[in-house]
Amino acid sequence: MPSRKAIILGAGPAGLAAALRLQQQTDIECTIYELRSTPTTLGGAVGIPSNGQRLLHRLGVWDQAHSRGFSGSNLTMHSLSGSIVASSDFVGWARERTGFGYMRIKRTDIVDVLLDAVQKAGIPVQFGKKLSALSESESGVSATFDDGEVVQADLLLGCDGIHSFVRSKYVDPGYAPVYSGISTLGSVIPASVLSAETLAQLNGLESTMTEKGMLAVNPCTAGKEEVFMFFSKFLQLPEAGDSRDGWTAHGKEEVESYRSDLRKMVEHAKGTWGDALRELAHGVSDVHFYPIYRLPLGGKWSRGRVVLVGDAAHAMSPHAGQGVSMALEDVFLLARLLKDPARPLDEAFEKYDAIRRPRVDEIFTMAANNARNRKATGTWGLWFKELAISMFMNVSWALGLDRSGKGQHHLVYDIDEAEI
Repeated sequence: MPSRKAIILGAGPAGLAAALRLQQQTDIECTIYELRSTPTTLGGAVGIPSNGQRLLHRLGVWDQAHSRGFSGSNLTMHSLSGSIVASSDFVGWARERTGFGYMRIKRTDIVDVLLDAVQKAGIPVQFGKKLSALSESESGVSATFDDGEVVQADLLLGCDGIHSFVRSKYVDPGYAPVYSGISTLGSVIPASVLSAETLAQLNGLESTMTEKGMLAVNPCTAGKEEVFMFFSKFLQLPEAGDSRDGWTAHGKEEVESYRSDLRKMVEHAKGTWGDALRELAHGVSDVHFYPIYRLPLGGKWSRGRVVLVGDAAHAMSPHAGQGVSMALEDVFLLARLLKDPARPLDEAFEKYDAIRRPRVDEIFTMAANNARNRKATGTWGLWFKELAISMFMNVSWALGLDRSGKGQHHLVYDIDEAEI
């Protein structure tokens, strides 16, 4: 029997991982087509917890990713008053059961690791390929690109992100992303501009609640050569609406005022942590503006020979730290479902939907709930938030809830154990 062929649209983590896993587990030969002319340089740093790292290990790229990313799973919540509100190993229970903790890695680095593995595996990647049309026949699916090339295959995976062409023009045109109400401004700061005293305080995810939103700092390279600092806050849509052009213009305005706003925000922060925040704010040079969009729950994930993967199917707020991991879970399940060439595609895609939907809904809801801490508040509101978090953490410790895996069960989920 001749090998099946697959078109993969998108050379981000989802598309690259999909090509690798399909080659490892099936007879499917993949070719990846990417809109951009070169590997993407967009994005700051992403978090990959236990469930995602375990899949990277099975994919054969964990060692390379681990050598680049920062592995530190201690979450410390600081107060602008100089005190520590709460501190815990937020994946300790999951690490004991999976062997993997939490990693913060630059998005460009995880893409580099996956792209290197794809190239070593001999999987073709074509850049600068803009899709213009999709069509199907009884024998396969055809993708037409702007340069006139028409490619045919047995199936197509849409791994082209939240603004997916595959979803919006073919699979589910009425299913569109919506603005979450939250935007993030982030900056990767070189350690060379920071003092040894500040670097010594950065041992994991260091977060600080302010009256305007949540400020967080996390090393994003293995040796703490770089630090990712990001601030999330609720922000109204600009007058231009929710178009990407509107956000680009609005983003420039936000970036211009970010440094001064950040410095004002931490100006009166006390203690050694206050000193560190001011030093970090001073070290900001490049700022990136990210309006956070998400797809409402529901929507179609497949049509005929075409299936959506990762953010193209179920983009959610990043506040559960599961974006890359959700895409990896999709990929691993699809590879299992497509392993048997005799299995009809519609049956495989229906099973994919049935298995993934409850899991995606769970993490989507968790991310939305976590996002509420980003809301602006007054002085008393901030005080009550800090008090509530401190009491919750202390009660959890006293009752042994952390030792029972409270809040970590979703991190030990294993997609390879799903019944197919």
